[in-house]
Amino acid sequence: MLTQQEKENIIKKFQLGKKDTGSVEVQVAILSEEIKKLLSHLKNHPKDLHSKRGLLKMVTKRRKLLRYLQRKSTRRYNSLIKKLGLKK
Repeated sequence: MLTQQEKENIIKKFQLGKKDTGSVEVQVAILSEEIKKLLSHLKNHPKDLHSKRGLLKMVTKRRKLLRYLQRKSTRRYNSLIKKLGLKK
């Protein structure tokens, strides 16, 4: 789980406007950070199947959001992929 301060920093970095907290870019960035934290947890606890299931759900949700963004705006999709360092 991300702390409130970490979420606020991610939102400030990826928001499109001053009050933007729920755009696709922000959602994908938050999910990516949560996925990174969960991966490090699973390296230490490989038999934690409940967390593994949660990880798979987060990855699927991020993939769906990225697919939506790619359909709507290829330019925003490409810039987000570069910022996060994700593969296409």
